[in-house]
Amino acid sequence: FPPAMSRPICNHYAELLSSTAAAAGRDGARVSGAVHCLVLRTLPQLPPTYLLNHLLAAYARSGRLPLARRLFDAMPDPNLFTRNALLSALARARLLPDMERLFASMPERDAVSYNALIAGFSGAGAPARAARAYQVLLREEAVVDGARVRPSRITMSGMVMAASALGDRSLGRQVHCQILRLGFGAYAFTGSPLVDMYAKMGLIGDAKRVFDEMEGKNVVMYNTMITGLLRCKMVEEARGVFEAMVDRDSITWTTMVTGLTQNGLQSEALDVFRRMSAEGVGIDQYTFGSILTACGALAASEEGKQIHAYTIRTLYDDNIFVGSALVDMYSKCRSIRSAEAVFRRMTCKNIISWTAMIVGYGQNGCGEEAVRVFSEMQRDGIKPDDFTLGSVISSCANLASLEEGAQFHCMALVSGLRPYITVSNALVTLYGKCGSIEDAHRLFDEMPFHDQVSWTALVSGYAQFGKAKETMDLFEKMLLKGVKPDGVTFIGVLSACSRSGLVEKGRSYFHSMQKDHGIVPLDDHYTCMIDLYSRSGRLKEAEEFIRQMPRCPDAIGWATLLSACRLRGDMDIGKWAAENLLKTDPQNPASYVLLCSMHASKGEWSEVAQLRRGMRDRQVKKEPGCSWIKYKNKVHIFSADDQSHPFSGTIYEKLQWLNSKMLEEGYKPDVSSVLHDVADAEKVHMLSNHSEKLAIAFGLIFVPEEMPIRVVKNLRVCVDCHNATKFISKITGRDILVRDAVRFHKFSNGICSCGDFW
Repeated sequence: FPPAMSRPICNHYAELLSSTAAAAGRDGARVSGAVHCLVLRTLPQLPPTYLLNHLLAAYARSGRLPLARRLFDAMPDPNLFTRNALLSALARARLLPDMERLFASMPERDAVSYNALIAGFSGAGAPARAARAYQVLLREEAVVDGARVRPSRITMSGMVMAASALGDRSLGRQVHCQILRLGFGAYAFTGSPLVDMYAKMGLIGDAKRVFDEMEGKNVVMYNTMITGLLRCKMVEEARGVFEAMVDRDSITWTTMVTGLTQNGLQSEALDVFRRMSAEGVGIDQYTFGSILTACGALAASEEGKQIHAYTIRTLYDDNIFVGSALVDMYSKCRSIRSAEAVFRRMTCKNIISWTAMIVGYGQNGCGEEAVRVFSEMQRDGIKPDDFTLGSVISSCANLASLEEGAQFHCMALVSGLRPYITVSNALVTLYGKCGSIEDAHRLFDEMPFHDQVSWTALVSGYAQFGKAKETMDLFEKMLLKGVKPDGVTFIGVLSACSRSGLVEKGRSYFHSMQKDHGIVPLDDHYTCMIDLYSRSGRLKEAEEFIRQMPRCPDAIGWATLLSACRLRGDMDIGKWAAENLLKTDPQNPASYVLLCSMHASKGEWSEVAQLRRGMRDRQVKKEPGCSWIKYKNKVHIFSADDQSHPFSGTIYEKLQWLNSKMLEEGYKPDVSSVLHDVADAEKVHMLSNHSEKLAIAFGLIFVPEEMPIRVVKNLRVCVDCHNATKFISKITGRDILVRDAVRFHKFSNGICSCGDFW
């Protein structure tokens, strides 16, 4: 074509290429390639620069960066637009070295050039370099088309975001001043980032001032202000801004739902969600994720089920983000089987989905399932992160499974996740709960940084062993380091005082918890105090403490007092505790069992029979006692008089030998815990076959001599078994660790770590 005829064709091709701006990915690349072919076929002479610029920009927008670079290299006369187009493409692709080289080689630069450079650095997580690029812009005396290059609104918006990412208040205020000086203060394009920046920096007053001074606020500015207020826990102010809005989009509603949930106002978040649904606002995965989190925090299973149904109707149930939130919600609502069903139906799972299921199993006392799912995740080729690994180690800690926990410890070392504080804290908890308090302390000392959880894990570990001095020393050291304790920390300290009979010290810590640390006592704290008085035989003080409590104790609190009354033989307070326990939890067998024990110790067998009839009439069942020991990755479970084990004969032979040796050493059976009207000889026989004794005998037979014997019991160890285990440790020269429902007992050379106070 002659030059006069080729210009309309070039303009047509340029329009076609401009239209590809709306087509992303493959579609845009296909259109760009087709137009490029037409240009080569229909234009015999070299295409004009403006057409090649359009072609280069189209390739860059559609992700065909290699073709864009090849075209750029072949252009004989690239101009400023050409270079800016490629510079922007390199910035979007985060190719910083190439971007910097091109920028340095440019003979002239305008505001677009600097905007691309600043955006490239910010997008690649280098806000400091973006700030330096902006400083170069201010210093350079660049002139384009006779005018000095000045920052644009886009430049200033990018710099506000860079200052925000750096958390640099001084830089942020300087940029704000320059925005005002340049006349951009009235633009929402710069106003919204300013509000966001000040809110993230904790300067909510400055954020509010920018918002109030802005004219013509759009919905983006309102959303940004609401987000900032909620981030700073200014819920009422956020609610005021929200209610003042004339137009709200789905982001507005989702922001309120998320913010209220994060501020602990889950019920209000549900109310906002109901309003959102009633107004027909579109609900996306983020809204569902936030409202399901609120349901989980409230344990609102019915509302959670309704929202689950809503996700199915709106076809979001297969969304990986929503699916993970559903698993988490059902887990927190104690509906672990529903969580499992959702998890199994998910067609696509990521690390968050797997972690939600592992944590859910752990929260619901299903530690073995947590370990199994973790192994399944590994088989699927998903690598655990620090939170996933920490969660499965915590499950091993709750199972008192030292063998499997040690394997995960090795995995943490090999994978490089050991330094992460979530993993380190879980390991300290594991070894503390498994009775290896020395290993727990060693791991704690190796940690470069300790947070509240680290200190609490070690404090609780020592408390479980009844090591009051070490527990209190650690607690005082924690305070000196400036680490603020929480309610769980005080449970550890109070229980250590309780198990060591330090009544005055425990009382002092209880008052300090409220007065000095502002922690409101929960049921567990009150139970610790009841236990503190009761264990020390100060039952009247325990009664007075209960009567002064702002609310009645829970079932555990009443059972704690009742148990102490049984040991001390105080029938009056015992009956009062039993009556209240029955009112609090009619199906709790502790009131019947402990009262039976009290009457049995006095020979009042008719009272025992009456209590047992009451249990039968009310269909109250006592949890059968059992003990277990792990050997070669297999758990061996024993109950009293159990003869189901394959090595039962060998175990009973070992027990008989132990009994004869113990009698020689001066052991005297304590039959006070036998609640049957039978002869003393029969009572002694019943005691000799308790579950923990069977488990210990198994351990003596099979566990190598250089290893300690670790036994777990589901109930509190009885007086006779405690005494017998001391004798066994002395006779055999073995260390025996027994973890019962209350604490750890380490028996060594005839002495227990609890000092016979448990």
